[in-house]
Amino acid sequence: MAEKAAFVAVVGRPSAGKSTLINTLCGQKVSIVSSVPQTTRNMIRGIVNREMGQLVFVDTPGRHISEKKLNRKLVELADRALEESELVLYLIDASRPMGAEEEELARAVQYSRAYPDRTVIAINKVDDKRADPATVHTFLKEKLPGIPEERRREISAKNGTGVQELLQFLFALAPEGPRLYPEDTYTDQDVQFRIAEIIREKAINNLREELPHSIYVDVADTELRNDGQRLWVRAFILVERESQKGIVVGKGGEMIKTIRQSAQKELNRIFDWKVELDLRVKVASDWRQNDAVLRRLIERS
Repeated sequence: MAEKAAFVAVVGRPSAGKSTLINTLCGQKVSIVSSVPQTTRNMIRGIVNREMGQLVFVDTPGRHISEKKLNRKLVELADRALEESELVLYLIDASRPMGAEEEELARAVQYSRAYPDRTVIAINKVDDKRADPATVHTFLKEKLPGIPEERRREISAKNGTGVQELLQFLFALAPEGPRLYPEDTYTDQDVQFRIAEIIREKAINNLREELPHSIYVDVADTELRNDGQRLWVRAFILVERESQKGIVVGKGGEMIKTIRQSAQKELNRIFDWKVELDLRVKVASDWRQNDAVLRRLIERS
């Protein structure tokens, strides 16, 4: 049997569970995860290899209605993934009402080149006590009538329910073709990008609701030491205001220390090197309105 290969655009609203699903599918930490909406800012690729071939899942930023420059750039990224991928996996959070954002996302899926024959819908968080999958099915019949019921799957990305069945279904739809990456690869992210994302995850999760979208991480320098056994990293957490800098540093430097230690611990699990992280904070005024910074964010994808 010929091998199959495809890029799969994973789209959904903020906090629908896209990053969790991709990490579950890959069996590795590919995308950072947070309870804060719109954590993903790039097209993160997670690669799943099986005997039948290879699927490259593209984790896109959550689609969010906003006129802010950063949010418009994130929507552009998601739209680009829809146009460039052979398959589309539309993830819906069954624990939340549908609303205007879900309707807009359904329209975007409907106009993608993979609709309707190569589009699959995963109804996520069905194990949540607030889940209402029946309402989601009704919504889908109305908004995406081209997707038959057999191409909708009820899953829990967090605990893995239905995930392997979903994977098999996507492989069945994938076109024949050679693998796109080596078989031992589970992501195409470079080292500096992965380091920056892990630091950002730890900053977001420690700062909670205070500053998450004001944070940008820049890895300024990396150096292999001790005959290649140790990786030294200097990185900066960038904030938009001088007042925010004090929040990230924390009283007596406790917050930045907590972020550094938790990031370093995670990085040591991911990489073969022993990672030594030199982490600092600096102000980059209004970086979310800075075209050069936003362009760098987009170019990472």
